[in-house]
Amino acid sequence: MTPPRRCTSFPSAIALTAVLTFIAGCDSSSGGTGVVSGTEEAVLTLAPNVPPPITRDHPTRVVVNLESQELVLPLSDGVDYTFWTFGGGVPGRFIRVREGDVVEFHLNNRPDSRMPHNIDLHAVTGPGGGATSSFVTPGQSATFVFKALNPGLYVYHCATAPVGMHIANGMYGLILVEPEGGLPPVDREYYVMQGEIYTAGGYGEPGLQPFDMEKALDEDPDYVVFNGAVGALTGDNALTADVGETVRLFVGNGGPSLISSFHVIGEIFDRVHIEAGTAVTENVQTTLVPAGGAAIVEFETQVPGEFLIVDHAIFRAFNKGALGMLTVGGEGDSLIYSGRIQEGVYVPEGGAVQTLPADAPVVRATNDAERVAFGQRVFTQNCSACHQANGEGLANAFPPLAGADYLNADRARAIATVVNGLDGPLTVNGERFDGVMPALRLTDEDVANVLTYVYSEWGNAGFVIQPAEVAAVRAQQ
Repeated sequence: MTPPRRCTSFPSAIALTAVLTFIAGCDSSSGGTGVVSGTEEAVLTLAPNVPPPITRDHPTRVVVNLESQELVLPLSDGVDYTFWTFGGGVPGRFIRVREGDVVEFHLNNRPDSRMPHNIDLHAVTGPGGGATSSFVTPGQSATFVFKALNPGLYVYHCATAPVGMHIANGMYGLILVEPEGGLPPVDREYYVMQGEIYTAGGYGEPGLQPFDMEKALDEDPDYVVFNGAVGALTGDNALTADVGETVRLFVGNGGPSLISSFHVIGEIFDRVHIEAGTAVTENVQTTLVPAGGAAIVEFETQVPGEFLIVDHAIFRAFNKGALGMLTVGGEGDSLIYSGRIQEGVYVPEGGAVQTLPADAPVVRATNDAERVAFGQRVFTQNCSACHQANGEGLANAFPPLAGADYLNADRARAIATVVNGLDGPLTVNGERFDGVMPALRLTDEDVANVLTYVYSEWGNAGFVIQPAEVAAVRAQQ
């Protein structure tokens, strides 16, 4: 394969000025929307933030300076990854221009980078979307110019070989070309972009994880995330709004391989710009966003609460990280949503003990503190969805682990429960439960770690479980 050509669009500042002067004189007959007037520096923002709407009534010359950086960033709790970025974050910085603008694009590759990079903007009409004019080795800069001819929301990404690896390592982002009259005003705008990460270790395996090409070729990512990391849009990082406000989400999918089934649980999209073009459909529950594609979704918030943002290929959300949160404040409206008005019995789904594979290499704790820390990760990844992060469980469904007499009375029984799962009735702290707990096929080390963590929290007995104890219980089965 012929390597990407190192070049810049214009060999000198004089040539660049001449081209810009020529384009500035173009009108709508050449695909623009009036005479280009003035110059401005583009405001570039990291997700989930979006640059302010464009209020000018004419096209201008917009100067974009974007820097490629290679950084070690958190991927999940205890997991790091070497990301290749546009502007120091994943996704890359949001670019906002207007239909008819002349964009003077400068791509700069930091001297401390190890790889060459370029950029393909799907908003560009021209060879490679700019990739053929922007190839930069470490310490180099390249400049090219394009005219924003078509309004819409477009993906950009690195297109240096191997292209898929550059994208999977985080080199993707969004550029918005506002229509001539602008977008209708809304109260909140946010930038959300999905991507896949292929790591040598399995999901949650701690440490600095390298890229795994074999998994990438199989299109089998360990992580599918919003905005570059597990939890990037949850907790203190959750998106926010108030009841009665209108929200616009600029949604992208960097891929490199999977289609996103984008959904906000408990909300209906009032308007969706299908594939981020000019066509609009209304009252949409879930919208497909192809790899290398985008969508614009808009809705009004009508009741308060926490609304989960997911890829509705649902195992990706709850087991691979494609989960965010929109927290809406304000007064409720019981005519729209009553909240809980009657107690009932929740019956966990499934009638058989289930197992999950555990093929990752064993990382062994060397002391009690490490055992607790490692156990917290196992708990977060496997147990907290049912038993809750605070260990209180859910009434009539999942038993509490906090101050649980069932656990504290018999550590061997607790070990057997985690090893084998549990199907049938039991009583915890005087409350009866009758459901199914899947047998998570964890290693002896993981079982010891997670139980040690649970015993160290929420008023429990403080037992330290050793892998040898787990092996002994397992041998009795």
